[in-house]
Amino acid sequence: MKTFEQLRIVFFGTPDFAVGSLDALVKAGSNVVAVVTMPDKPAGRGKHLQASAVKEYAVANGLPVLQPEKMKDPGFIEELRSLNADLQVVVAFRMMPVVVWNMPPMGTINVHGSLLPQYRGAAPINWAIINGEIETGVTTFKLKHEIDTGDILLQQKVTILPNDTAGTMHDKLMVAGAELLVRTIKGLAEGSLQEIPQETIATSDIKHAPKIFKEHLNINWQKPVAVINNFIRGMSPYPAAFTSLTNKSVKIFTTHTLEQPMNAIPGTMETDHGSFLRFAGTDGWVYIDDLQLEGKKRLKVVEFLRGFRG
Repeated sequence: MKTFEQLRIVFFGTPDFAVGSLDALVKAGSNVVAVVTMPDKPAGRGKHLQASAVKEYAVANGLPVLQPEKMKDPGFIEELRSLNADLQVVVAFRMMPVVVWNMPPMGTINVHGSLLPQYRGAAPINWAIINGEIETGVTTFKLKHEIDTGDILLQQKVTILPNDTAGTMHDKLMVAGAELLVRTIKGLAEGSLQEIPQETIATSDIKHAPKIFKEHLNINWQKPVAVINNFIRGMSPYPAAFTSLTNKSVKIFTTHTLEQPMNAIPGTMETDHGSFLRFAGTDGWVYIDDLQLEGKKRLKVVEFLRGFRG
Protein backbone atom coordinates (compact mmCIF):
# COMPACT_ATOMS: atom_id res chain seq x y z
CA MET A 1 0.00 0.00 0.00
CA LYS A 2 1.36 3.41 -0.94
CA THR A 3 1.60 6.31 1.49
CA PHE A 4 -0.22 9.62 0.98
CA GLU A 5 2.93 11.14 -0.50
CA GLN A 6 3.48 8.19 -2.85
CA LEU A 7 0.00 8.04 -4.38
CA ARG A 8 -0.01 9.21 -8.00
CA ILE A 9 -2.91 11.66 -8.29
CA VAL A 10 -4.50 13.27 -11.34
CA PHE A 11 -6.57 16.35 -10.45
CA PHE A 12 -9.61 17.49 -12.47
CA GLY A 13 -11.02 20.99 -11.94
CA THR A 14 -11.65 24.37 -13.50
CA PRO A 15 -12.83 27.34 -11.34
CA ASP A 16 -11.51 29.06 -8.20
CA PHE A 17 -13.39 26.61 -5.97
CA ALA A 18 -11.19 23.80 -7.31
CA VAL A 19 -7.98 25.79 -6.82
CA GLY A 20 -8.44 25.62 -3.04
CA SER A 21 -8.36 21.82 -3.13
CA LEU A 22 -5.46 21.61 -5.57
CA ASP A 23 -3.44 24.04 -3.46
CA ALA A 24 -4.16 22.03 -0.31
CA LEU A 25 -2.92 18.83 -1.99
CA VAL A 26 0.26 20.51 -3.20
CA LYS A 27 1.01 22.04 0.19
CA ALA A 28 0.33 18.74 1.95
CA GLY A 29 3.04 17.09 -0.16
CA SER A 30 0.87 14.91 -2.38
CA ASN A 31 2.14 13.62 -5.71
CA VAL A 32 -0.06 15.40 -8.28
CA VAL A 33 1.24 14.01 -11.56
CA ALA A 34 -1.08 16.04 -13.83
CA VAL A 35 -3.97 18.50 -13.83
CA VAL A 36 -6.92 18.24 -16.23
CA THR A 37 -8.93 21.39 -16.89
CA MET A 38 -11.13 23.01 -19.52
CA PRO A 39 -9.58 24.42 -22.72
CA ASP A 40 -8.83 28.14 -22.70
CA LYS A 41 -11.86 30.24 -23.68
CA PRO A 42 -12.25 33.70 -25.27
CA ALA A 43 -13.14 36.29 -22.63
CA GLY A 44 -13.58 40.06 -22.31
CA ARG A 45 -14.13 42.65 -25.02
CA GLY A 46 -11.03 41.61 -26.92
CA LYS A 47 -12.04 37.94 -26.79
CA HIS A 48 -8.53 36.98 -25.76
CA LEU A 49 -8.06 33.38 -24.68
CA GLN A 50 -8.44 33.07 -20.91
CA ALA A 51 -6.99 30.14 -18.97
CA SER A 52 -9.03 28.59 -16.16
CA ALA A 53 -8.14 29.39 -12.57
CA VAL A 54 -6.92 25.82 -12.14
CA LYS A 55 -4.65 26.04 -15.18
CA GLU A 56 -3.14 29.30 -13.96
CA TYR A 57 -2.38 27.70 -10.60
CA ALA A 58 -0.98 24.54 -12.18
CA VAL A 59 1.33 26.44 -14.53
CA ALA A 60 2.54 28.68 -11.69
CA ASN A 61 3.38 25.59 -9.66
CA GLY A 62 5.00 23.53 -12.42
CA LEU A 63 2.25 20.92 -12.73
CA PRO A 64 1.64 19.27 -16.13
CA VAL A 65 -1.69 20.39 -17.65
CA LEU A 66 -4.05 18.50 -19.96
CA GLN A 67 -6.91 20.36 -21.68
CA PRO A 68 -8.98 17.92 -23.74
CA GLU A 69 -11.77 19.29 -25.94
CA LYS A 70 -13.61 16.01 -25.53
CA MET A 71 -13.24 13.65 -22.58
CA LYS A 72 -13.64 10.59 -24.83
CA ASP A 73 -10.89 11.64 -27.22
CA PRO A 74 -8.68 8.55 -27.78
CA GLY A 75 -5.50 10.61 -27.58
CA PHE A 76 -6.51 12.07 -24.21
CA ILE A 77 -7.56 8.66 -22.87
CA GLU A 78 -4.20 7.19 -23.83
CA GLU A 79 -2.29 10.11 -22.30
CA LEU A 80 -4.30 9.80 -19.11
CA ARG A 81 -3.68 6.07 -18.94
CA SER A 82 0.06 6.60 -19.38
CA LEU A 83 0.14 8.65 -16.17
CA ASN A 84 -0.52 5.46 -14.16
CA ALA A 85 -2.57 7.31 -11.56
CA ASP A 86 -3.50 5.50 -8.37
CA LEU A 87 -6.33 7.94 -7.71
CA GLN A 88 -8.18 10.75 -9.47
CA VAL A 89 -9.70 13.79 -7.77
CA VAL A 90 -12.54 15.85 -9.24
CA VAL A 91 -13.56 19.28 -7.93
CA ALA A 92 -16.01 21.49 -9.88
CA PHE A 93 -15.52 19.83 -13.26
CA ARG A 94 -17.76 18.65 -16.08
CA MET A 95 -19.29 15.19 -16.39
CA MET A 96 -16.79 12.43 -17.02
CA PRO A 97 -17.26 9.21 -19.00
CA VAL A 98 -16.89 5.87 -17.26
CA VAL A 99 -13.66 5.13 -19.10
CA VAL A 100 -12.12 8.15 -17.35
CA TRP A 101 -13.46 7.98 -13.80
CA ASN A 102 -13.13 4.23 -13.60
CA MET A 103 -9.52 4.17 -14.80
CA PRO A 104 -7.34 4.30 -11.64
CA PRO A 105 -7.27 1.31 -9.25
CA MET A 106 -8.44 3.45 -6.31
CA GLY A 107 -11.17 5.10 -8.37
CA THR A 108 -12.08 8.77 -8.57
CA ILE A 109 -13.21 10.92 -5.65
CA ASN A 110 -15.20 14.13 -5.80
CA VAL A 111 -15.52 17.12 -3.45
CA HIS A 112 -19.10 18.41 -3.37
CA GLY A 113 -20.33 21.60 -1.70
CA SER A 114 -23.16 20.10 0.36
CA LEU A 115 -23.93 17.38 2.88
CA LEU A 116 -24.92 14.65 0.46
CA PRO A 117 -27.41 13.23 -0.29
CA GLN A 118 -28.88 16.72 0.17
CA TYR A 119 -28.36 19.22 -2.64
CA ARG A 120 -27.10 16.99 -5.40
CA GLY A 121 -26.54 19.02 -8.53
CA ALA A 122 -24.69 21.94 -10.06
CA ALA A 123 -25.58 24.74 -7.60
CA PRO A 124 -25.58 23.34 -4.03
CA ILE A 125 -24.28 26.52 -2.38
CA ASN A 126 -26.93 28.74 -3.98
CA TRP A 127 -29.86 26.48 -3.25
CA ALA A 128 -28.95 25.85 0.40
CA ILE A 129 -29.12 29.59 1.06
CA ILE A 130 -32.22 30.15 -1.11
CA ASN A 131 -34.00 27.47 0.91
CA GLY A 132 -33.10 29.15 4.20
CA GLU A 133 -30.79 26.44 5.52
CA ILE A 134 -28.72 27.31 8.58
CA GLU A 135 -26.19 24.56 7.93
CA THR A 136 -24.53 22.99 4.92
CA GLY A 137 -21.09 21.46 4.40
CA VAL A 138 -18.81 19.50 2.13
CA THR A 139 -18.70 15.84 1.18
CA THR A 140 -16.04 13.63 -0.36
CA PHE A 141 -17.38 10.60 -2.20
CA LYS A 142 -16.54 7.99 -4.83
CA LEU A 143 -17.80 8.72 -8.34
CA LYS A 144 -20.27 6.38 -10.01
CA HIS A 145 -22.75 6.55 -12.92
CA GLU A 146 -25.48 8.75 -11.45
CA ILE A 147 -24.45 12.35 -10.59
CA ASP A 148 -23.52 12.95 -6.93
CA THR A 149 -24.80 9.55 -5.76
CA GLY A 150 -21.56 7.69 -4.99
CA ASP A 151 -20.56 6.26 -1.63
CA ILE A 152 -19.67 8.92 0.96
CA LEU A 153 -16.15 8.96 2.39
CA LEU A 154 -16.12 11.98 4.74
CA GLN A 155 -18.29 15.00 5.52
CA GLN A 156 -17.74 18.32 7.29
CA LYS A 157 -20.56 20.58 8.46
CA VAL A 158 -20.37 24.36 7.96
CA THR A 159 -22.77 26.89 9.52
CA ILE A 160 -24.63 29.36 7.29
CA LEU A 161 -24.82 32.69 9.11
CA PRO A 162 -27.77 35.10 8.58
CA ASN A 163 -25.66 37.49 6.49
CA ASP A 164 -23.87 34.85 4.44
CA THR A 165 -24.28 34.99 0.68
CA ALA A 166 -23.44 32.44 -2.01
CA GLY A 167 -20.12 34.27 -2.32
CA THR A 168 -19.11 34.06 1.34
CA MET A 169 -20.26 30.43 1.57
CA HIS A 170 -18.30 29.60 -1.59
CA ASP A 171 -15.14 30.78 0.16
CA LYS A 172 -15.94 28.94 3.42
CA LEU A 173 -16.74 25.69 1.63
CA MET A 174 -13.70 25.98 -0.61
CA VAL A 175 -11.49 25.96 2.49
CA ALA A 176 -13.49 23.24 4.24
CA GLY A 177 -13.54 21.10 1.09
CA ALA A 178 -9.78 21.43 0.61
CA GLU A 179 -9.09 20.33 4.18
CA LEU A 180 -11.57 17.46 3.89
CA LEU A 181 -9.97 16.27 0.64
CA VAL A 182 -6.54 15.98 2.23
CA ARG A 183 -8.02 14.08 5.19
CA THR A 184 -9.88 11.81 2.79
CA ILE A 185 -6.85 10.87 0.71
CA LYS A 186 -4.78 10.26 3.84
CA GLY A 187 -7.56 8.03 5.14
CA LEU A 188 -7.70 6.11 1.86
CA ALA A 189 -3.93 5.64 1.92
CA GLU A 190 -4.13 4.32 5.49
CA GLY A 191 -7.15 2.14 4.73
CA SER A 192 -9.04 3.72 7.62
CA LEU A 193 -12.14 5.00 5.78
CA GLN A 194 -15.44 3.17 5.52
CA GLU A 195 -17.52 3.98 2.45
CA ILE A 196 -21.15 4.84 3.28
CA PRO A 197 -23.77 4.22 0.55
CA GLN A 198 -25.99 7.28 0.25
CA GLU A 199 -29.07 5.07 0.18
CA THR A 200 -28.46 4.18 3.83
CA ILE A 201 -28.77 7.81 5.00
CA ALA A 202 -31.18 9.21 2.40
CA THR A 203 -34.51 10.56 3.62
CA SER A 204 -37.77 11.17 1.80
CA ASP A 205 -37.23 14.95 1.70
CA ILE A 206 -34.05 15.15 -0.38
CA LYS A 207 -33.56 18.65 -1.82
CA HIS A 208 -31.86 19.13 -5.16
CA ALA A 209 -29.56 21.81 -6.56
CA PRO A 210 -30.18 22.14 -10.30
CA LYS A 211 -28.21 24.51 -12.48
CA ILE A 212 -29.41 28.12 -12.31
CA PHE A 213 -30.38 29.91 -15.52
CA LYS A 214 -31.14 33.57 -16.23
CA GLU A 215 -34.88 32.96 -16.17
CA HIS A 216 -34.58 31.93 -12.51
CA LEU A 217 -33.08 35.24 -11.36
CA ASN A 218 -36.05 37.63 -11.43
CA ILE A 219 -37.16 38.52 -7.89
CA ASN A 220 -40.75 37.57 -7.03
CA TRP A 221 -42.03 40.21 -4.61
CA GLN A 222 -45.21 38.20 -4.00
CA LYS A 223 -43.47 36.37 -1.16
CA PRO A 224 -42.61 36.93 2.51
CA VAL A 225 -39.60 39.22 2.97
CA ALA A 226 -37.52 36.47 4.64
CA VAL A 227 -37.97 34.27 1.55
CA ILE A 228 -37.05 37.17 -0.76
CA ASN A 229 -33.97 37.98 1.32
CA ASN A 230 -32.80 34.35 1.19
CA PHE A 231 -33.29 34.31 -2.58
CA ILE A 232 -31.18 37.44 -3.04
CA ARG A 233 -28.45 36.11 -0.69
CA GLY A 234 -28.42 32.80 -2.54
CA MET A 235 -27.82 34.51 -5.88
CA SER A 236 -25.23 37.03 -4.63
CA PRO A 237 -22.80 38.03 -6.02
CA TYR A 238 -23.25 35.65 -8.93
CA PRO A 239 -25.38 35.13 -10.93
CA ALA A 240 -27.23 37.95 -9.04
CA ALA A 241 -30.98 38.35 -8.53
CA PHE A 242 -32.58 41.27 -10.35
CA THR A 243 -35.74 43.34 -10.59
CA SER A 244 -36.98 46.28 -12.65
CA LEU A 245 -36.38 49.88 -11.57
CA THR A 246 -37.48 52.82 -13.77
CA ASN A 247 -37.81 50.38 -16.68
CA LYS A 248 -34.23 49.19 -16.31
CA SER A 249 -32.87 45.95 -14.91
CA VAL A 250 -31.12 46.29 -11.55
CA LYS A 251 -29.10 43.57 -9.85
CA ILE A 252 -29.53 43.38 -6.07
CA PHE A 253 -26.75 41.88 -3.99
CA THR A 254 -27.53 42.41 -0.29
CA THR A 255 -30.60 43.49 1.64
CA HIS A 256 -32.12 43.71 5.08
CA THR A 257 -35.78 43.36 5.96
CA LEU A 258 -38.52 44.78 8.16
CA GLU A 259 -41.57 42.64 8.83
CA GLN A 260 -44.77 44.58 9.49
CA PRO A 261 -48.47 44.64 8.51
CA MET A 262 -48.69 45.84 4.91
CA ASN A 263 -51.03 47.97 2.84
CA ALA A 264 -48.61 48.40 -0.06
CA ILE A 265 -48.93 46.13 -3.09
CA PRO A 266 -46.02 43.62 -3.26
CA GLY A 267 -43.32 45.00 -5.55
CA THR A 268 -44.05 48.63 -4.68
CA MET A 269 -40.85 50.69 -4.53
CA GLU A 270 -40.34 53.51 -2.03
CA THR A 271 -37.33 55.77 -1.41
CA ASP A 272 -36.46 58.96 0.49
CA HIS A 273 -33.87 59.73 -2.24
CA GLY A 274 -31.17 59.88 0.41
CA SER A 275 -30.85 56.93 2.75
CA PHE A 276 -33.14 54.09 1.73
CA LEU A 277 -34.64 52.25 -1.22
CA ARG A 278 -37.14 49.53 -0.41
CA PHE A 279 -39.57 47.13 -2.06
CA ALA A 280 -42.74 45.70 -0.56
CA GLY A 281 -43.11 41.98 0.06
CA THR A 282 -46.25 40.31 1.37
CA ASP A 283 -45.40 40.87 5.03
CA GLY A 284 -42.97 43.79 5.15
CA TRP A 285 -40.23 45.70 3.35
CA VAL A 286 -36.99 44.59 1.73
CA TYR A 287 -34.37 47.33 2.08
CA ILE A 288 -31.68 47.35 -0.59
CA ASP A 289 -28.10 47.63 0.70
CA ASP A 290 -26.14 47.49 -2.56
CA LEU A 291 -27.14 47.15 -6.17
CA GLN A 292 -26.07 47.58 -9.78
CA LEU A 293 -28.20 49.34 -12.37
CA GLU A 294 -27.98 48.00 -15.91
CA GLY A 295 -24.84 49.37 -17.57
CA LYS A 296 -23.50 50.89 -14.35
CA LYS A 297 -21.14 49.79 -11.58
CA ARG A 298 -22.14 48.20 -8.29
CA LEU A 299 -22.90 50.79 -5.58
CA LYS A 300 -24.02 51.06 -1.98
CA VAL A 301 -27.59 52.33 -1.84
CA VAL A 302 -26.60 55.76 -0.46
CA GLU A 303 -24.17 56.27 -3.36
CA PHE A 304 -26.78 55.05 -5.84
CA LEU A 305 -29.46 57.43 -4.54
CA ARG A 306 -27.24 60.49 -5.09
CA GLY A 307 -27.75 60.09 -8.81
CA PHE A 308 -31.17 58.38 -8.83
CA ARG A 309 -34.10 60.34 -10.28
CA GLY A 310 -36.74 57.65 -10.32
